[in-house]
Amino acid sequence: MQRISHLIGGQSVESASGRTSPVFNPATGEQTAELGLASIEEVDACVANSTAAFDSWRDVSVARRTKILYNFRNLVDQNTNEIAAKLTAEHGKVLSDAAGEVSRGLENIEYACGVAELLKGSYNANASTGVDVYTVRQPLGVVAGITPFNFPAMVPLWTIPNAIATGNAYILKPSEKDPSAPMFLAELAHAAGVPDGVLNVLHGDKVAVDRLLEHPDVKALSFVGSTPIAKYVYETGTAHGKRVQALGGAKNHMLVLPDADLNLAADAAVSAAYGSAGERCMAISVVAAVGDIADPLIDAIASRMEKLTIGDGTDPISEMGPLITEEHRDRVASYIDIGASEGARVVVDGRSQSFEGNGYFLGTSLLDNVTPEMQVYRDEIFGPVLCVVRCDSYVEARNLISDNQWGNGAAIFTRDGGAARDFQENADAGMVGINVPIPVPVGYHSFGGWKDSLFGDTTMYGPEGIRFFTKAKVLTSRWPDPATSSVDLGFPTTS
Repeated sequence: MQRISHLIGGQSVESASGRTSPVFNPATGEQTAELGLASIEEVDACVANSTAAFDSWRDVSVARRTKILYNFRNLVDQNTNEIAAKLTAEHGKVLSDAAGEVSRGLENIEYACGVAELLKGSYNANASTGVDVYTVRQPLGVVAGITPFNFPAMVPLWTIPNAIATGNAYILKPSEKDPSAPMFLAELAHAAGVPDGVLNVLHGDKVAVDRLLEHPDVKALSFVGSTPIAKYVYETGTAHGKRVQALGGAKNHMLVLPDADLNLAADAAVSAAYGSAGERCMAISVVAAVGDIADPLIDAIASRMEKLTIGDGTDPISEMGPLITEEHRDRVASYIDIGASEGARVVVDGRSQSFEGNGYFLGTSLLDNVTPEMQVYRDEIFGPVLCVVRCDSYVEARNLISDNQWGNGAAIFTRDGGAARDFQENADAGMVGINVPIPVPVGYHSFGGWKDSLFGDTTMYGPEGIRFFTKAKVLTSRWPDPATSSVDLGFPTTS
């Protein structure tokens, strides 16, 4: 059986902790690899290696870093199919979805290739007589990323390019469930010219996470995962003096007004709710149907659900693959009974669909007459379950979104420009779509929600990513004329 090791200092390093975690193919239920989990001592050794690499990497020219990033971008692009195959084998998403994930990750490498422009500082000549003031941005040092199972390639690429482009050394702690794609990305980065130790990959569980959060030489940490863990990571990391950005969970709403294009809204709801088996922090999990649109919209969604092909992600006809683990599949399936017991109407029950083999498959589900008090509404289900909340008015539906504890994404479907404008101004979410169900920003904007969907004051990638991985320094200089000057240690004046 394949043994997956750490990648430290450009070398494969076997874990000596004696602790391991299995890696499965969720489409078959078969174990395909064994992952060694880091001990505290191994985390410390990895950080020491990164620290040594940072000392020289920070002095590498921006031109050289840019060339390496271009090389990295090209290698990732050339190996898209292989990366996608690794994603499908361990996550389960269909190959087309996996290739799309790589494509979105490429956007972030391409953005970081502009680091020469992004690191330009500001300058004021003669701010006072003979005194110049300018601001520069410098790297933090050793930084780390803890990334989730649902986007094993894209989420690491949210942070790696910006972190190393700005001169930091980066430690990636990917999910234990699907580590092969991020490992391959790191190997491509080294092939592109990233020096040994500038990008290390450390596998681990809570032992490794806690040590990274506590280690004094780790200056910043990015995290994507569930809200309880995001809050823990943020509070623990900041308590140890680190800069932390932690993205949590979501309950994204799609508000549909009576004047909306019914077919467009139904297509969007199905793709946004059930794509990648609903295991997306930007998936639509609630449709807020206003007035008379509810019945025809539910019928249109249900009719489209019947046509979805669910199966092994390697099969070209599959449109949705399995869930990540057996335990997670069973947890998601349990919400159908929970919803029914609370009074929701089960329009489509995903458990009724049968699948061959031992894969972690679950059909798509649709629940109607859901109310905000129900557990199926309150919890982040993170699977192919779509809830419909019926609302009497636009204001009621908009307030439903505002009252929710999460604020990652929200969308509205309408032909009414006034309603759309009000929604974009007043929807209580960090990312808003107008007739776009999943408003994930492109690589030159930044990704992040509000409320319990984000802990910290900096969102990920794009301009915010550059700011997160750098610190500003303001320099004030004076070079007196040596022929006429005398020593003066007082404050500069305007004269």
